[in-house]
Amino acid sequence: MKIAVLPGDGIGPEIMAEAVKVLNALGEKFELEEAPVGGAGYEAQGHPLPESTLKLAKEADAILFGAVGDWKYDKLERALRPEQAILGLRKHLQLFANFRPAICYPQLTGASSLKPEIVSGLDILIVRELNGDIYFGAPRGVRQAPDGPFEGAKEGFDTMRYSEPEVRRIAHVAFQAARKRAKKLTSVDKANVLETSQLWRDTMIDVAKEYADVELSHMYVDNAAMQLVKAPKAFDVVVTGNMFGDILSDEAAMLTGSIGMLPSASLDKSNKGLYEPSHGSAPDIAGKGVANPLATILSAAMMLRYSLGKTEQADRIESAVKKVLEQGYRTGDIATPDGKIVGTKEMGDAVLKAL
Repeated sequence: MKIAVLPGDGIGPEIMAEAVKVLNALGEKFELEEAPVGGAGYEAQGHPLPESTLKLAKEADAILFGAVGDWKYDKLERALRPEQAILGLRKHLQLFANFRPAICYPQLTGASSLKPEIVSGLDILIVRELNGDIYFGAPRGVRQAPDGPFEGAKEGFDTMRYSEPEVRRIAHVAFQAARKRAKKLTSVDKANVLETSQLWRDTMIDVAKEYADVELSHMYVDNAAMQLVKAPKAFDVVVTGNMFGDILSDEAAMLTGSIGMLPSASLDKSNKGLYEPSHGSAPDIAGKGVANPLATILSAAMMLRYSLGKTEQADRIESAVKKVLEQGYRTGDIATPDGKIVGTKEMGDAVLKAL
């Protein structure tokens, strides 16, 4: 089983080192091959997604990804900025289905910004479409406004678009995920304003005919954002488009106490996937040894489950993380009054010991 290891920038190398340490302790015959990506890719080969890195990602059975981005690259042209690496991987590998679980562990209810009774027992799965929407739609660019009250002024424009087949394939993924849980699926859109969302809703309703055992409901994105804070446990599986999913999944992450706890999976039609923590590269704390590696370690567990068929090993890692939290180990982002504050390496060592 070949795993492409792409640490990236900022805290990426630090958190990746801990995830690799845990994978190596499982006793499996993994072939781990590392390559530069993001700012590191630009420094090494002049592009955030070097050809050699893309080749490795295509050949691998799964990709474990750290994080990309650093303020020092903000002045580069957009095509060369670190963030283009993850967009490029999604596009080239057709990773259209993003799974972001938001679970509030019992030991961390006090770390959430919401009252414990609101988040206790929280377990939401957000399924986000990754290959369409405004992030990939064309035309896009900067031009002089051709008409309107500001005709002739400089304006930026992007195109939100979805085809029916794109919506159908993510709908099937979401319905199948809901079947394995509480059989409740909430589709989030903005059908009262956007034609793209009306097509999304109509297609969801049509696909639902094949899943009579799953209860489908619809919610406008502004209401969904409000309900996630007001009554988050009313949700089970949420499916939505690329832009709305980007925003809502980060909001859901903070319900759990810290985005540093949330793994994610981005899958193709064959369940080959890219696995990464939901947080960013955090250049302000890079190199300080204080970043939380648990989201990356849990991403490795998702990789074992979804792409490598190693469910037992995935369970072992997740159980070890729960044990570490029960033992009181905390990085700064999930600090609780009774917790033992540790650094990145110490947290990885604790998981290793629990494993």
